[in-house]
Amino acid sequence: MPSLIPGYNYDIFISYRQKDNKGEQWVSEFVESLKTELESTFKEEISVYFDINPHDGLLETHDVGESLKDKLKCLVFIPIISRTFCDPKSFAWEHEFKAFVEQASKDKFGLKIKLPNGNVASRVLPVCIHDLDTADIKEYESASGGMLRGVEFIYKEPGVNRPLTPDDDEKKNLNKTKYRNQINKVAIAVKDIIKGIREPADKQRSEETIFSGDEIGKRKIPYRKIAVPAAILISVLIIFLIILNPLVEKFPGGSLAIDKSIAVLPFTNLSNDPEQEYFSEGMVDEIIDRLFKIGDLKVISRTTSMNYKNTTLSLKEIAGELNVSAILEGSVRKMGDNVRITVQLIDARTETLLWSEIYDRDISDIFYIQSEVAQSVAKELKAVIRPEERDQIEKVPSESLEAYDYYLLASYLRSQRTPGALWKAKTLFEKAIETDPGFAKAYTGLATCYGTLAFYANLRPSEAYPPAVKLAERALELDSLLSDAYSCIGVADLLYYFDFASAERNYRRALDLAPNNSGVYKYFAEMSFFRGRFAEAVEWDRRATELDPAYSARDGLYAVHLYKAGEKDSAVAILTKLAEQLPVCHYYLGAIYLFEGEYQKSIEELEKTLAGFSPLSITHLGVAYSRSGNPVEAQKMLDTLLKRAETGFVPNSMIGSLMAEAGRNREALDYLRKGYEEREEFFLLLMNVDTVSYRNLRSTREFNDIMGKVKM
Repeated sequence: MPSLIPGYNYDIFISYRQKDNKGEQWVSEFVESLKTELESTFKEEISVYFDINPHDGLLETHDVGESLKDKLKCLVFIPIISRTFCDPKSFAWEHEFKAFVEQASKDKFGLKIKLPNGNVASRVLPVCIHDLDTADIKEYESASGGMLRGVEFIYKEPGVNRPLTPDDDEKKNLNKTKYRNQINKVAIAVKDIIKGIREPADKQRSEETIFSGDEIGKRKIPYRKIAVPAAILISVLIIFLIILNPLVEKFPGGSLAIDKSIAVLPFTNLSNDPEQEYFSEGMVDEIIDRLFKIGDLKVISRTTSMNYKNTTLSLKEIAGELNVSAILEGSVRKMGDNVRITVQLIDARTETLLWSEIYDRDISDIFYIQSEVAQSVAKELKAVIRPEERDQIEKVPSESLEAYDYYLLASYLRSQRTPGALWKAKTLFEKAIETDPGFAKAYTGLATCYGTLAFYANLRPSEAYPPAVKLAERALELDSLLSDAYSCIGVADLLYYFDFASAERNYRRALDLAPNNSGVYKYFAEMSFFRGRFAEAVEWDRRATELDPAYSARDGLYAVHLYKAGEKDSAVAILTKLAEQLPVCHYYLGAIYLFEGEYQKSIEELEKTLAGFSPLSITHLGVAYSRSGNPVEAQKMLDTLLKRAETGFVPNSMIGSLMAEAGRNREALDYLRKGYEEREEFFLLLMNVDTVSYRNLRSTREFNDIMGKVKM
């Protein structure tokens, strides 16, 4: 049966390792299920090439490349990604997967096509049946030229990682996936890709020449005609930049201002109603979010920019502190259904106005304003906007202004990180989704809110992370290029499923989509810390600081990472200073002194944190009392946790830690096991690097059996 597209021999080519189809014939069953699903997805008949025989019946005397060339001329290539697939020595890898990537990259449609909804997809659609090692992921991404983001058919339980089958119970599967639903996802993805090929959203996009923020010229230039002039031009530009570099102006203090770098200061709320503050802050957040998507810009994070609200510093002084070349400032006045937004872009080196605009518009134009501001900034800073970045910048997040207003207020409340504000934010995100079920960012907002509730409001991990993952996955179904959705899934992978490889994969995808988002660098730092890679954690912290200069002065975890990397004096100095404004830093100091065996200093710091009741503080304080020879006070800390657990959530693993200090080893192990079953995130991961807790049990088989599952 020929392909739907003239000139192609098949619609789908399915590639796999023969060893993955032995025994239960998983691949064969998958192919038959997919064919059935395709019949109910497409009006036409879809042709599928699937060779059940090894090596496609080829012999050593045959020309492998020529024999497969015609068969590989297909629209969609589906590799079954297993533990053994990413093997340069294998037939499927070399003669099918890599051959298709090379062949498709050169045909008239290209390897990547634009879908009808504006997103971009690869014609390689991976079906993943195992979690892969990092080396295999890198091998795949190097060969494919993109991230490994396929449809997962993986069944997981503690210690189990195998292909998903139709008989598996999704309630027992840690991935919560159902075979029937995953088959449907593959069929829908195939339909979207083929529709994108047959009905391209923008036939001219592949012919665009990108200019720095200007209108895009749509004219074809033969490659051979531009190759030599382009090479000469690039050489001239390199020489020019080398000559120009010493002439770039330095800011006070000697730091070099980075071109194409910007900070967006908090906008002034000119509305008569102070309760509209959330709206003006929301405008800043949305403009920053669009700027984040421009890889050619350096954009300072919102958390750092907010430190300059109501500042008396000059713009040049602010730019000097942040090491940026430009500042965007503005004001917002919202009056009923009308809005006035005033913005101006300042060259911070000369304090001259580069661009300004006043938008007197109906509120329905708000998304257009945000997009225009971001693109105007890029144009003035001579930043290149790639076509896929422009698509994201111009995307309208919601068709409902009511839903969008709920979203802005919810985001504002979530940033306050108090239990009361977080529960209100959760309700508002839910209202936004109810009002506009197609509002992808509302799903990621709610997903993030669940994770924040787990950390700041003691929501049980089992009540926080699985719902967050489902919400993030729904967001990706609506918009596959949402960086925050990948971050949410990565956080759950790490803190709930203890799956470092999957967390890293999702974090890297998030960073690829939003290279200016300092929060993703922080996630990497946290993961490296839990892996025991302390120098690597500090390096991620420092990269975050480039985009968020206030990061190291705001987040005490950076100092903890420094301590574990061998810089104790620097860590203690930072935390001692921060503790004047951030009480949590007394806990970090107390923990460091506890790890150092300086128990009295540890007790002094940890006692300062008790007013806000932190189970973690109480746990480590109990350990410090016990090690200092005061078992009576240690028992009081244990009693406090047990009493609190009668009416609220207290991590079992923390209670077990103090049970161990009291010599109640069997009970301690039982509580630790319950903690693992509850997926008690932070404390369990912390014990990978904290050798103080459960010290007397660390050599036992039971302890190592439990903790071995956390180190997957």
